[in-house]
Amino acid sequence: MAGELDPRFGWPLSPKPVVVRPFQAPSGPYGPGHRGVDLAAAPGQQVLAAGPGVVVFAGLVAGRPVVSIDHDGGLRTTYEPVAPSVPVGTQVWRGQPVGVVEAGHPGCPVEACLHWGVRRGEEYLNPLPLVQTGSAIRLKPWTG
Repeated sequence: MAGELDPRFGWPLSPKPVVVRPFQAPSGPYGPGHRGVDLAAAPGQQVLAAGPGVVVFAGLVAGRPVVSIDHDGGLRTTYEPVAPSVPVGTQVWRGQPVGVVEAGHPGCPVEACLHWGVRRGEEYLNPLPLVQTGSAIRLKPWTG
């Protein structure tokens, strides 16, 4: 089903960050929304690849440093503002450092924020369902 993600990735920051601004789906291709989540960070904090993939962009977009990684299943994660430490074409694994957070993300209510986004094709998705929680649901036998 469109918009659904498997929880197969990890957090792009360690330790587990606080979400300071949630995902808000855009009303249309050019409509308002928040196409990712803002995670509380510290300037200079390492940014980690959320999952295995290939770096497809590491540079400036509208004057802000961005790293983009393509993953299996047609997913692309983006991280900003991030000074990249990996060049385009680099194969990365989950948890591998890909850069460091820079201060200055617009609307960030703390010292620095990492804006983490994901899309499948042109559809922006909430990245939080990508994250493995570490817990498993187990059904116990019903003995009625």
